[in-house]
Amino acid sequence: MIRFADSPARDERFVVKEKWNELVNLSHDHPDVDMEFLHRQMNEEVDSLEMASRNLTDFPDAPWELRMSIARQCSDEARHVQAFRRLLEKRGGFVGQFPVMNFQFRIIMTIDTLVGRLAVANRSFEAAGIDAITEGIASKYRENDPEFVGLFDAQLADEIEHVRFANKWIKTFIDQEGGRALFAIARAVAHADAAFGEIIGDCGIAWPVDAATRREAGFTEDEIESARALAGRG
Repeated sequence: MIRFADSPARDERFVVKEKWNELVNLSHDHPDVDMEFLHRQMNEEVDSLEMASRNLTDFPDAPWELRMSIARQCSDEARHVQAFRRLLEKRGGFVGQFPVMNFQFRIIMTIDTLVGRLAVANRSFEAAGIDAITEGIASKYRENDPEFVGLFDAQLADEIEHVRFANKWIKTFIDQEGGRALFAIARAVAHADAAFGEIIGDCGIAWPVDAATRREAGFTEDEIESARALAGRG
C-alpha cells in the first residue's frame, strides 16, 4: 500500500502544504486564530465531501442503504463547506487567505476497501471530530460567540450520524465477512496511523474523548474506554 495519494485539485486561490508544521498554526490568543480555523475547516469539509464522493464511485456494488447514507453524507459535507465559508467571509476573511492541507484525502484514497475507509475516515477521523466539536461548543459558549456555537451545533448533529452509520455497517461487514473484514480494518487503521504520524509529527493534537456523543454515534462502553486510553497515551 502506498503511503499517500496525490492531493485533490485546488484552484489558484489555494496554497497547499503537505505537513502540519507548514501551516499557519496560531496561538489560541492570536487575533486571527478563529479566521484561520474557519478557513482550514472549510477546506477539510471539502476533503470530506471528496472522500465520500469517491466512496460512491469506487464501490458501486456496495449495499444500496449504505450508498444512500454516503450520499447523504456528501450533501451534509457540502452544506458544512458553505457554512464555514459564510462565517469566514462574514468576519472579513476570504478563500485562499491561509495555506491548507489535504492529508485526510491523501491517506484515505490509498485504502482499497470500503470497510477500511469507513473505519478510518468515519470511525476514526470523524469520531475525533465529534470530540473536537463538543470541546469547541463549550469553548465558544464560554466566549459568548453564538455564531460559532450555532455552526458547531449543526455540524455536530451531522457528524454523529456519519460515525453512527459507519459503526453500523462495519459491524455488518464483520458479521458477513468475518476475518476478511477484520483484516481489512486492521490493515487500513495501521496504515492511517503511520501516515498520520508522518504528516502531523509531534504537534500534540488531541481532544478529550466525549463519551455522550460517542455513545450516540454507536460506540460501546469498551470502545469509549479504549479511545480514552489511546488519547491519554498520545
